[in-house]
Amino acid sequence: METRHRVVILGGGFGGLYAAQALRRAPVDVTVLDRRNFHLFQPLLYQVATGALSPGEVASPLRGILRKHLNTRVLLGEAVNLDVARRRLILQKSEIEYDTLIVATGSGHSYFGNDDWESYAPALKTIEDATEIRHKILYAFEAAEAEPDPEKRRSWLTFVVVGAGPTGVELAGALAEIAHDTLRHDFRSIRPEESQILLVEGAPHVLPTYPEDLSAKAQAAVERLGVAVRTGVMVKGVDEEGVTLEAASGRERVSARTVIWAAGVMASPFGQILAKQAGATLDRSGRVPVNPDCSISGHSEIFVIGDLARFEDRGRVLPGVAQVAMQQGSYVARLIQKRLRNETHTKPFHYFDKGELAVIGRASAVANIGRLHLSGLLAWLIWLFVHLMYLVEFSNRVLVFIHWGFLYLTFNRGARLITGVTTASRDREAQPAGL
Repeated sequence: METRHRVVILGGGFGGLYAAQALRRAPVDVTVLDRRNFHLFQPLLYQVATGALSPGEVASPLRGILRKHLNTRVLLGEAVNLDVARRRLILQKSEIEYDTLIVATGSGHSYFGNDDWESYAPALKTIEDATEIRHKILYAFEAAEAEPDPEKRRSWLTFVVVGAGPTGVELAGALAEIAHDTLRHDFRSIRPEESQILLVEGAPHVLPTYPEDLSAKAQAAVERLGVAVRTGVMVKGVDEEGVTLEAASGRERVSARTVIWAAGVMASPFGQILAKQAGATLDRSGRVPVNPDCSISGHSEIFVIGDLARFEDRGRVLPGVAQVAMQQGSYVARLIQKRLRNETHTKPFHYFDKGELAVIGRASAVANIGRLHLSGLLAWLIWLFVHLMYLVEFSNRVLVFIHWGFLYLTFNRGARLITGVTTASRDREAQPAGL
């Protein structure tokens, strides 16, 4: 019996999932391998970090998503090496043979060589990151409520978000709403609305990749929420008690017990394996330069898509966003099927930019859609619709829609639970008596 073409997809994020879905009816055997058993909708992860949504509402089990794909199996595991000559993906305790390999392992956060900052300023990439950040935010208010010293209390009520890209702006806006609305009447010794929220960005303006007019509107909107925006400022130090900033005017120390990292991206470590075993080159961010068909040089059977790929489209390096990964995943799946039909003339991948959206707060967002620059309520409604539609499971769409409606009417964030022990154990020595 002839063995069917074996496609192994490494990573169940946007790129890997869209590739698997596009291969649903193809005459191939598909294996999706991921360290996690779920697909995570990262654009809404900040809402988990700020208590608006629960983890299960932004994540869907991969087996559930792909259960009707009869040619697809899902494996839970981690790839630790690659045997290019034998076309085998090496796991910790086994191997997977492939005819075509699609690498869609995404990216993580980068502290620009200051990895010791991570323990004081968590970034937002995983469910665990989101729940830890939620813990830090909510615990800060609890610690401030029990702190008799005004100076220490002020430090607990100071929040610093480093990086003013979409994630940073969204986090800062959500923090402002938590302080000024959600928790306003919940405490007796503190006034949460007096919290100081600082958004720090090294570039000259927030949302650096957006047009300047939208950037200016976004900054004005986030400042109306009570966020202090500092642009042209670099972070020079982060520790348990705050951050050290450097601007043109000199260095400044900010006392803050809650620092959130939303700056810097580093590609998946699997790029190092591709460099060693397949001769791939890496750029400064660890991304793998790929050919116009998303394959790596010298190995037409290995595709790299999404955040791990450095793809130049018409002179522009594509950003590491979900749209790119989705389109590349679908493109590679179609290309595999064309190869199986022995079609030699295939078009290179071209990215169709559907625009970019960033929400700032309640009924406020900015949208860059081609030549159309939108802000305010209309951009916010577009943001709501797009994010609901791209959630993988229908049940999640319904739940998120209901929670958003409830949040809009009441300001209540029902998922504001302090879970885990990471932050609590770190702060045990500093916490006031009674906590």
